[in-house]
Amino acid sequence: MTDSPDSTPADSAERYSPLHAQHVEAGASFTDFAGWQMPVRYSSDLAEHHAVRTAAGLFDLSHMAEILILGPEAADALDYALAGKISAVAIGQAKYSLLLARDGGIVDDLVVYRTGEDRFLIVANASNRAVVAEQLLERCSPFDCQVFDESDDIALIAVQGPKAYEILSQVPGVQVDGLADLKYYWSTPGTYKPVPGEREQHELLVARTGYTGEDGFELYVAPDAAPVLWDAIMETGAGSGLVPAGLASRDTLRLEAGMPLYGHELGLTTFPVQAGLGRVVNLKKDGDFVGRAAVEAGAPEGSRVLAGLVSEGKRAGRAEYRVFDGDTEVGIVTSGALSPTLGYPIAMAYVDPASASEGASLFIDVRGTRVSASVVPLPFYKRET
Repeated sequence: MTDSPDSTPADSAERYSPLHAQHVEAGASFTDFAGWQMPVRYSSDLAEHHAVRTAAGLFDLSHMAEILILGPEAADALDYALAGKISAVAIGQAKYSLLLARDGGIVDDLVVYRTGEDRFLIVANASNRAVVAEQLLERCSPFDCQVFDESDDIALIAVQGPKAYEILSQVPGVQVDGLADLKYYWSTPGTYKPVPGEREQHELLVARTGYTGEDGFELYVAPDAAPVLWDAIMETGAGSGLVPAGLASRDTLRLEAGMPLYGHELGLTTFPVQAGLGRVVNLKKDGDFVGRAAVEAGAPEGSRVLAGLVSEGKRAGRAEYRVFDGDTEVGIVTSGALSPTLGYPIAMAYVDPASASEGASLFIDVRGTRVSASVVPLPFYKRET
């Protein structure tokens, strides 16, 4: 028997994934993440990171927020609510988008799945669940559609890595038509029947999406079906190098892939163009959308921009470390680590535009020591296709 998100004692603020028992059995170390007790690692950060790059890792993402929008004007509502042109998304397609504040700042970054003509599933960051649900409800209210926070009714499992397809396609009871041909940022329905021959089966939404820079799939399933599905994937993938992977490796994987993290690279004081996400905002779509006027006016002159930094040695810049051009402070690190894949320190930082050119020589103040760093384009790592 496993704890569900709603099984937490009434006097506790902690929440637990429906896969909590699986994590405990696997020896996971836990950390608080947006009020959830989530696995940060099982064995070691490096082992889990390398497994995803060379074979596959299995992640529990059940803390993420899922919000359903449905109704005749759902597409129009999301065109107004979000920065992208959601009405142009085909059924089965996924789209990365932004929920902007009226002043142009980023309330959250999210993924939109169009699962029907008038049906959209919004996946938001766990820490922003309440504000995203509230903002979508408010922004969609003038339109003929409904907004439902489905987060407590959905568990999310991700299998990521070069062997992800090989493993998922062999899991007993998982039936997904066209899995091999599913394109990146597309989704398709499927089913999972834990016991062959029995009538009971569970619906799946299977998406070829992820946050690691590798090929992989994200599986949306009912919480009560998640534990047996997790176990089945783990058993199937054991001989292929699959390991359970925690939030620590997920962070270094996304950093290598140059993927921004809300609260680090993104926030209410960040304009999309500063984060290199100007392309996500569709200024060609008809009509108004929240934040349009501010985006059209542009970020304040001289606003810092997101840059990639690499340095020699083993001392990595970390969040909040200062960046210098000569003796002048020109930026701040938002995320950094010694790259497990590349073997040298990498960081993302917001830097003054004059110091952000590719090849520029800068310094990171690492606990009082100036470490040389060079500006490089993002991402740091890109998988071979």
